[in-house]
Amino acid sequence: MIENTIKVLPRLTTILALLSLGLPGCSTHHEEHEHEAHKIVATTPQAKDVTITQQFVCQIHSQRHIQVRVLERGYLEKIPVKEGQKVKEGDSLFSIIPVLYQTKLDAEKAEARLAQLEYNYTKRLQLDKVVSLNEVALHEAKVQKADAKVQQVAAELGFTHVKAAFDGIIDRLLQQQGSLVEEGEILTTLSDNSLMWVYFNVPEAQYLEYMAAQKEKKEDLHVELMLANGQKFHQPGKIGAIEADFNNQTGNIPFRADFPNPDNLLRHGQTGNVLIHRVLHDAIVIPQRAVFEVLDKRYVYVVDKDDVAHQREIEVQNELEDIFVIKSGLEVSDKIVLEGGRQIRDGEKVEYEDRRPEQVATDLKFHAE
Repeated sequence: MIENTIKVLPRLTTILALLSLGLPGCSTHHEEHEHEAHKIVATTPQAKDVTITQQFVCQIHSQRHIQVRVLERGYLEKIPVKEGQKVKEGDSLFSIIPVLYQTKLDAEKAEARLAQLEYNYTKRLQLDKVVSLNEVALHEAKVQKADAKVQQVAAELGFTHVKAAFDGIIDRLLQQQGSLVEEGEILTTLSDNSLMWVYFNVPEAQYLEYMAAQKEKKEDLHVELMLANGQKFHQPGKIGAIEADFNNQTGNIPFRADFPNPDNLLRHGQTGNVLIHRVLHDAIVIPQRAVFEVLDKRYVYVVDKDDVAHQREIEVQNELEDIFVIKSGLEVSDKIVLEGGRQIRDGEKVEYEDRRPEQVATDLKFHAE
């Protein structure tokens, strides 16, 4: 028995030694795997052109949209246009029976001819020294008054023919032929749709950003229009005007974007969404996964030249799908922790794998796809 026990002891000693060293495929492999899982990856911020898109609900208006009204009381005699018809400047739209106005014009023309005859007769008498120069001047004034009256009545007669003030499209006809219409009554509307004015409201903060960017000329601005069917309008727009006052209740200020409308696709009263694409030149961007939050503030770990990680607060200007545009807190020369930040403490020296920004951008694109 004693001899058998002595023989077994060396074997037990060997087994215990192997267990203490760690068998292949067991504890050593687990430690290596755990080390890889907690690998720290660092990179640097990247300066690049970034497109920021902002969307605003909008209302679409014609450049010129007027109400066509009756200028004189009477019966509608002719309506030579149809609803939805395109007209040219000066085209006749409505005619009112002009009998009364024509009669008045004829009467005033007769009065003007009579005044002219009296003036001519008085002038001949003055040459024969029968009447004074004052008498001639009096009849000359009567002639001028009669001519002015003729022009007035002729203008009133002209008002019986309502003409297009500009090229445009006729809207619904509110009165029909033979209707008795009163002075000032609306007959239809006329819209000039060659250029559309698109109005949208911008919050005060974004207005200030826009004005600062325009002053410094750091951004390129591109304006698009998204229609109600989800399709983009084929013509690009531009900011045409900014109104003078803010709305105190909403904190917004109205902007106007101008869109050419050569195919007359857009009509007065439509709605849609304005897309403003702002190109930020040389903006500092970092991946979102490099950022962590503490009490509503955002931080990253920055690795200094001695490989010591320090927590640093950053301010984000814009948030895109997978990157942050940094307003302050970082420079392109800084080195930040991209992965493994959870196992780092502030002021701790770290070992890391350095990854170029170009490779990080490629990885982001790959994951997005």
